[in-house]
Amino acid sequence: MTGAAVEVRDLRVELGGRPILAGVDLTVAVGEWVTVIGPNGAGKSTLLRAVGGLLAAPGVVSLFGTPIRSLRRRDRARVVATVAQSPVVPAGMSVLDYVLLGRTPYIPPLGRESAADLAAVHEVLDRLDLMDFDRRELATLSGGERQRVFLARALAQGATLLLLDEPTSALDIGHQQEVLELVDQLRRAHGLTVLATMHDLSVAGEYADRLVLLADGRVAAAGPPQEVLTEELLSRHYRAHVRIVQGDHGPLVVPIRPR
Repeated sequence: MTGAAVEVRDLRVELGGRPILAGVDLTVAVGEWVTVIGPNGAGKSTLLRAVGGLLAAPGVVSLFGTPIRSLRRRDRARVVATVAQSPVVPAGMSVLDYVLLGRTPYIPPLGRESAADLAAVHEVLDRLDLMDFDRRELATLSGGERQRVFLARALAQGATLLLLDEPTSALDIGHQQEVLELVDQLRRAHGLTVLATMHDLSVAGEYADRLVLLADGRVAAAGPPQEVLTEELLSRHYRAHVRIVQGDHGPLVVPIRPR
């Protein structure tokens, strides 16, 4: 499958009278992994919210060739799934019930989940090695296990576009790798498209096909990780002292002390 999964043209967002995004263009091809990076306050999460339909952006965001304003909420939920930085989890909810929430777009109003919905959830739980946790309360799981459950809910939606907002920010390095390897395997196996935000620049460069650097609400640079993760760009936009080391999969960003 080819074409654009996401097209954003001249996206402008103001919150509280303050410009957050000031004319952002972005294209993500079907099956591509694009990660948005940038300093705090650059507008990364706002961009993802607009793409996911959580912010009003009439006429400037299209998903798989359809303007997002033309998609009803239920239809949009079948196309795009979001994993937020800190998803709200109802107290006492089990893993199975939480992942089943991903089937909401397919359940009629006032209806109940069908056998097909339960089968879809069990398939995802099995794929993510979570079957043994289905009756466990989400609050009792480790960080890496919870992150897999958040992904499971998104995958249970049957969406082909995953929006991941800082998906590993609360995880240790082992769980970071576990979650990101899983996302990449699923992307390749099922033709998913991934649009993510990340603070860890080395991790971003290891997994993304392309990086988009946001600064002051605008795209400051975009391209393969080798073109975006440069000492000059990171010094200018992050005010950081770094050294770039070429790794097996992408540039590694090493912070160094100022002289």
